[in-house]
Amino acid sequence: MIELFLVTAGCFIAVMGFALLVETPKKYILQAGIAGAGGGWGYFFSIQRGMDVVAASFLSALVISLLAHTFARIFKAPVTVFLIAGILPTVPGAGMYRTVYYIITDNRAQSSYYLMQTLEIAGVIALAIFIVDSLFRIRLRKYRKPAGESTGERKR
Repeated sequence: MIELFLVTAGCFIAVMGFALLVETPKKYILQAGIAGAGGGWGYFFSIQRGMDVVAASFLSALVISLLAHTFARIFKAPVTVFLIAGILPTVPGAGMYRTVYYIITDNRAQSSYYLMQTLEIAGVIALAIFIVDSLFRIRLRKYRKPAGESTGERKR
């Protein structure tokens, strides 16, 4: 349990640092850190429960995207402000490193394995962002008034 807390806190600090690096507006850095910490918590919790790395990355990206969209609505800011920094813990950087490492050491089996895993993780991250974005668009369209209607009157 303490390990889960430390990983979540580490993700929070790392994402806040990355948000500063990519020049996220200062008033949104805390929220970006919360989005990244939520994703890091989801990933590590899933891994502890025996979930595959790809599935855990999908769950993590879903959490981050959901938090980013929620924060964007609450704070009236673009989703990318929270999403770009928040997605950092989920990006498969180690997989990319291992792919190149095994290419250099001429171990084709390992390089192929890590390349496929990295591509799968990148794909599920994109899929999770797309799913949450689509759900928010559908929900917003459902609650918006049709064009031409004012508050008190309806077309007959």
